[in-house]
Amino acid sequence: MASIRRSASAQWQGTGKDGKGALTTQSGTLKETPYSFTARFGDGQGTNPEELIAAAHAGCFTMALAFKLQGAGLTPESLSTEARLTMEQEGGGWSIKAIALSLKAKVPGVTPEKFQELAADAKATCPVSRVLNADISLDAALE
Repeated sequence: MASIRRSASAQWQGTGKDGKGALTTQSGTLKETPYSFTARFGDGQGTNPEELIAAAHAGCFTMALAFKLQGAGLTPESLSTEARLTMEQEGGGWSIKAIALSLKAKVPGVTPEKFQELAADAKATCPVSRVLNADISLDAALE
């Protein structure tokens, strides 16, 4: 069985609310990228875990769809996905409740029915969708 390993690290100094941290990825795309309470729950500078999950989901789903289209003999001109993550506070803690994927696509030669079928399959089978327990919706539109 093949396996792929990826890693990232987080450093933090101080309390949860007043502290600050940095995220670094194995690839170097994030290198000591700041994150903090205000970046997570307000409008402070830096990133946050939920934003990174949304980015990962958008990227994973979009690439999965490109492979599904390729397997159907189709080549997309463009696929553009936005992932909107909803986090809610409950019982003293926060939970990711939903991710809404919104896709705009230009795919010559695909029927609307086939496009919806392939997009739904990509949503269901991309690795990030599989790991998340949130309600994941999809709005896919051909342009």
